[in-house]
Amino acid sequence: MIEMSQASVERAPSKQWKILVVDDEVHILQTLRYNLEKNGYLVCTAGDGRQALSILEIEKPDLCVLDIMLPELDGTEVCREIRKRSNMPVLMLSAKDQEIDKVLLLEIGADDYITKPFSIYELLARVKAHLRRLGNAAKAAQDVTVLTGGDIELDVARQRVTKGGKVVELAPKEFSLLHVLLENRGRVVTRQTLLDRVWGYDFYGDQQTVNVHVRWLREKVEDDPNDPKHIITVRSRGYLFRE
Repeated sequence: MIEMSQASVERAPSKQWKILVVDDEVHILQTLRYNLEKNGYLVCTAGDGRQALSILEIEKPDLCVLDIMLPELDGTEVCREIRKRSNMPVLMLSAKDQEIDKVLLLEIGADDYITKPFSIYELLARVKAHLRRLGNAAKAAQDVTVLTGGDIELDVARQRVTKGGKVVELAPKEFSLLHVLLENRGRVVTRQTLLDRVWGYDFYGDQQTVNVHVRWLREKVEDDPNDPKHIITVRSRGYLFRE
């Protein structure tokens, strides 16, 4: 299910990130722990869903690598519970490769997915990419930047969005999408640009990922998501934010 090589990519940044790995296959846990620790990460592991949630509360990891097929509590339920408690990146491990399965993983709150069997090099690269973006977001939050469009206000420093003065709870990717659209309000932003800016150049997903997240974002910031006034689809090109 996983290439058992001992991989090494560019070492983790000076901050020592902590990663929770959840899988009921002992050899996968051992392989991932070894390779992640070799690349400078702190690693905690769990073999079932309930144990994962307990460790989550104690260890406060920065990222979770989460298998779907787990005893006690499956990965989809664990991911939903994580989203109630944390905005950490969640990278799902799945044996399914159909597009509908991938969309469902995104809809329950996963940030990314890898289909089994997978290369340890690919997993390490994706972990690094998510943590790099997490670090960049934290750095950007130090600057006081407020973007507005109509009755929507996005405060980068406080990582907060309001609509008509009321706080709107957004998932991390939704916040980033809105950020990019507001930065370019009045201009068309292509789906590929949104993929590159929000998910990163090394993201392995497709443009359907953008469409799904834009739909969720509209449900939270538009008065009528089926007749959006702000986040407009420009056919065959992408999206624009209109005030």
